[in-house]
Amino acid sequence: MAPARIWRVAAALSLFCVCAVSLGASSAAPAGLRDGPPIHQLRIYEIFDASKQAFHDRFRDHAARIMAKYDFRILAMWESKSEGRTEFVYLLQWPDEKTMKDRWARFMADAEWAEIKKKTAAEHGALVGSIQDRMLRMTDYSPATLIRQDGNLSP
Repeated sequence: MAPARIWRVAAALSLFCVCAVSLGASSAAPAGLRDGPPIHQLRIYEIFDASKQAFHDRFRDHAARIMAKYDFRILAMWESKSEGRTEFVYLLQWPDEKTMKDRWARFMADAEWAEIKKKTAAEHGALVGSIQDRMLRMTDYSPATLIRQDGNLSP
C-alpha cells in the first residue's frame, strides 16, 4: 500500500476515534442481541471532480435515506483528495458481520435505489470509480473500547 494511502486510512481511523468518543458510538442493536463488540466498515469511493456535486447530492438525498431504511448506521463521512484522486470516505457501525452482509444485500436489491442509480448515470455518467471496502474489528486496547453501550465513557 502506498504511503499516502496508508496515511489517509490512518487519518480516517484516527478521526473515527475522535468521533466515537464525542458522539458516543454505541451499538445500534438492542442490548443482549449482540455476540460481542460492534464491527465497523470503512468504505472508500473514488469520485470524479466533474460529477462530484451530483455524487454528493445522490448520496445525501437518496443513498443515506435508503440505507437508513435498512438500519445502516453511518458514523461519519469525509472527502479526501490525494495524488490527484478525490475520494468519499465513510464509516459504518454494525452489530455483527451477518447483519452487515444482510443489510447490504437488501440495500443493493432496493428497487428505488436501482432506479436512482440508473437515472443519475444517464444524466451524469458514472459517479463512482473504484470502491474499497474494509471490515474493522476493534482491538481490546483501542481508546474507543472505553465507551459503554449507553454511549458514555467507562469510569
